Amino acid sequence: MRTLAATAIFCVILGGAGLWVALAGPSAPPPATVTLTLTQPSPGATAVGLEKFRYMEPLKPVPALTFLDGEGRRVDLSEFKGRLVLLNLWATWCAPCVKEMPALDRLQAQLGGPGFQVVALSVDRGGKDQVAPFYQRTGVKNLALYLDPSSASMQTLTLRGLPTTLLVDQEGRELGRIEGAVEWDSPEVVAFLRKHMGHGGGPARDSRGGMVRTGG
Repeated sequence: MRTLAATAIFCVILGGAGLWVALAGPSAPPPATVTLTLTQPSPGATAVGLEKFRYMEPLKPVPALTFLDGEGRRVDLSEFKGRLVLLNLWATWCAPCVKEMPALDRLQAQLGGPGFQVVALSVDRGGKDQVAPFYQRTGVKNLALYLDPSSASMQTLTLRGLPTTLLVDQEGRELGRIEGAVEWDSPEVVAFLRKHMGHGGGPARDSRGGMVRTGG
């Protein structure tokens, strides 16, 4: 077994003071519905990050979540109902978040459409003024601007840090989540997501031995 700290560099928040640091030691006790320990990837598995995915059992609707788009319009996550949604919470000051953003952009270009949507939700306090220049600088072209400058989504979704990505099914239920960076446009991840694009009644089971499921 290995801890989260041994699996990925992870940005976390300490208490209510808003102090963010890089996780270097054993992680803090998780919320009651989340399992902390992660299994080793199966021998020979590609290190793309899927070994960190944890199914949520039983499936529960994602709490009501609203945020802003690039035009300042309020958006509700429920507006994406009917599509498989990859909800990625990130910030420009989080190194692992920045590292995976180009891959998320390529993933949206490859799978985005009526059946799939990447919602990259920034919690940068500077909002559009901070995120739009970052997109331009890094060549992100396919991801829409989604902004939560208050970081309220962190508490709503009981996040422990950034980046955290939720996979939300077509009915608005959380299939599972990944903490840490992932190679989102790798063939293995794309195949994993395609499996779920045709499933609305529960998670499609993957044969990888590295998946970790929560107890619900």
